[in-house]
Amino acid sequence: MTPPERLRALLAEPGFVVMPAVWDGISAKLAAQAGYKTAFLSGSCVAASRLGGPDLDLVSFGEMFDSFTMVRNAAPETLILADGDHGYGNAMNVQRTVRAYGRAGAAAVLIEDKITPRALTSAGKPCLPREEARMKIRAAVQAAKESGILVLARTDCRPTQGIDEAVARIEMYVEEGADILFLDSPHDDEEIRRGVAAAAGRPSFCVLSPGAPRATPDRKKAEALGWKIGTYPTGMLSPAIAGMKAGLSALLAGEAEASSALPPPELRSTLGYPDYDVAAKPFIV
Repeated sequence: MTPPERLRALLAEPGFVVMPAVWDGISAKLAAQAGYKTAFLSGSCVAASRLGGPDLDLVSFGEMFDSFTMVRNAAPETLILADGDHGYGNAMNVQRTVRAYGRAGAAAVLIEDKITPRALTSAGKPCLPREEARMKIRAAVQAAKESGILVLARTDCRPTQGIDEAVARIEMYVEEGADILFLDSPHDDEEIRRGVAAAAGRPSFCVLSPGAPRATPDRKKAEALGWKIGTYPTGMLSPAIAGMKAGLSALLAGEAEASSALPPPELRSTLGYPDYDVAAKPFIV
């Protein structure tokens, strides 16, 4: 089965699907070792790791695709939802983005309706006019036929244009053939239910990391409200940053490592030194 076929099968199973957010080889490898079948290549995590900064539309398609390659190579069996962002241009750019991820082995790709480049402020996400957003999703669905990659259609318009417009866009994306729907930043349970109903039986995706101005129910409630897939962009990133800060503080204090550091044998095992020795053994002269 292809990655998109495997993801379709996974989404057809009962239960809530957790997609850890990954950004490079080690994050993808750790998620796979922990038993996760699928992961989200998060634009915000890639921005943090590559730029050391926030996710404000500064990461390019080339950088995201390079990160996807790292993730795919480190965890080849993991089903990756690639963050295609706004498609990096117009509808034709969207098609190029979708085809590239499909040919490279992504299981799904996210395309959203925000305007880019955004205004020179970190606040708010102005969105495209409705029919222009429709054309982007139409282009994505058409391009996805080549590889079978699933299209996740996202609307960011709830904070700026209201819940009625956001729900109308989800309904529109269903009409255009999107496979997974994402109404970002619902305010409460009722808005979540409206978004799920608008998806008309297709899986609904959500972000459940705390801290943003959106409803973030716990996993059990999220499933009860009808969401099918949840990602946690800060789930690994925030502890990783905390760990690096702890390590730096330990060095400043004259210590060799933080108290939270892995024992050296566990670190070597996690990184795959023993696996390398096994794989290399047949070639030793």
